[in-house]
Amino acid sequence: MAKEVITGAEALMRSLKNEDVKNIFGYPGGSIMPVFDALYGYTRGEKKMFDHILVRHEQAAAHAAQGYARVSGEVGVALVTSGPGATNTLTGIADAMMDSTPIVVIAGQVGVGALGTDAFQEVDLVGVTQPISKWSYQIRRAEDVAWAVSRAFYIARSGRPGPVVLDFTKNAQVATCEWEPVKCEKVTSYNPYPTIDEKAVAEAAELINNAKKPFALVGHGVELGGAHNELIEFLEKADIPAGRTLLGLSALPSNHPLNMGMLGMHGSYATNMKTQECDVLIAIGMRFSDRITGVPSKYAPQAKIIHLDIDKAEIDKVIKTDVAVVGDCKQSLPAITRLLNKNVHREWRDSFEEYRQQEQEKVIEKDIHPTEGPLLMGEVTNVVTEATHNEAVLVNDVGQNQMISSRYFKFTKKLSIVTSGGFGTMGFGLPAAIGATFGAPDRTICCFFGDGGFQMNIQELGTIMEQQAPVKMILLNNNYLGNVRQWQDLMFGGRHSFTHMMNPHYAEIAKAYGIPYDVVIDRKDLQAKVEKMISTKGPYLLECAIKENEDIVPMTLPGKSVDEMQLELNY
Repeated sequence: MAKEVITGAEALMRSLKNEDVKNIFGYPGGSIMPVFDALYGYTRGEKKMFDHILVRHEQAAAHAAQGYARVSGEVGVALVTSGPGATNTLTGIADAMMDSTPIVVIAGQVGVGALGTDAFQEVDLVGVTQPISKWSYQIRRAEDVAWAVSRAFYIARSGRPGPVVLDFTKNAQVATCEWEPVKCEKVTSYNPYPTIDEKAVAEAAELINNAKKPFALVGHGVELGGAHNELIEFLEKADIPAGRTLLGLSALPSNHPLNMGMLGMHGSYATNMKTQECDVLIAIGMRFSDRITGVPSKYAPQAKIIHLDIDKAEIDKVIKTDVAVVGDCKQSLPAITRLLNKNVHREWRDSFEEYRQQEQEKVIEKDIHPTEGPLLMGEVTNVVTEATHNEAVLVNDVGQNQMISSRYFKFTKKLSIVTSGGFGTMGFGLPAAIGATFGAPDRTICCFFGDGGFQMNIQELGTIMEQQAPVKMILLNNNYLGNVRQWQDLMFGGRHSFTHMMNPHYAEIAKAYGIPYDVVIDRKDLQAKVEKMISTKGPYLLECAIKENEDIVPMTLPGKSVDEMQLELNY
């Protein structure tokens, strides 16, 4: 029986269907038009298989795909044209690479005959994206589409997830091929799930069993591996207190008794101080970023280091380990747990309390329960998380809004934080929140951003308007690029070089897009207006006029060790 002959564009649609794709975030253009023409029939009528979300900028397509992936656990998809359409996605690709987020970016390209001629909207996308993606491939023939798509999704979602780029030449889109579905199940020389070394497991268990002051660092890898239950069983059996990285905040419930708070430059005082006191440090699915370690040579020099990670490249990259367990933490954690003695470290756990109490009195109470002066970011965050019963998804932008909302938001469910960790991309929050509404349509999506980051992708209010994406947008407006302003005060003598913002009338902008809006100036109105935002169906923009020169503390200053964290800043 003869096989069905179809175009490369049609083969892409069928291949995406085979990967169970439901949502595509995209923006059409000349070199991807055949694909969008094929997509037309798959987004309406009886043949409908996909929802295409028309973003207003290609960078937003990549970030929306990230937001979708982070809350759904599936691969996000972005579809754009060649040249500037493709290069506009580069920030999102690099961001996804740093934060191990599985997305597939499909970009149009000029025909094979025009490659290398500087044709209209031609760019060497494979060459540009190879350093910032897990795999980048140019599809030159229609018969290669099914193979390339299946391989792309396999690579993006397997092992340590990440972004994959498909550069789809126009001739391959319009040419025909015999249709035959392909399922990629392995790639030569690529081992996404290393076999766990039982000797390393035994060595790790022995160190933990003999530890007097064990401390766990919980990272994003726990979320990516779906190892939430395995983590809790591991921590509870050996009675190990734990700190969480920024991306790992929802890997362990905020109210779990072994949760000691957030790690890092603006993390919890206790977690940073106790890092320098523990005798065994167990890093689980995290990469020892500079924001965690401070000065690496001064980081936990007294501790034996155990590192659990699926990516061998992370081992010894920053911090020298004593025992490395390379593999999926969903397998490595229970393997170690089986060898652990049931233990109690009450005195060690209780010793965190002194530092926690200091932070509570000197920082937290002032942040979330101020009695006078302008609104503060912490009190806004606290009211929002309580209004959602601590069950919402937190999406945030980058800067002070990111640090404060991450510090004070509470997490009771997994896959509940979407933030730009490694790349620190301003403008990430709004499009990522749009993607999150499609990835978790049954959950409340709360997006915090500052006036700077909001304006970097403010055009995505058009996407929200068209889709009625139910993003609860909390604008923390201090008329400054707040994080840079804080550093200028600390390190540049208070010279605010181009960090003050002249802002538009956000009420008028919201009105133009038909999005409900309100503003909070007086804290007596905060509770009621937040509750109104949460209860209003669909999108909502709540502007909060916050203190202009509010600082984020605690803070570990650059060049300092983590136990030199300051609860107050001295100018």
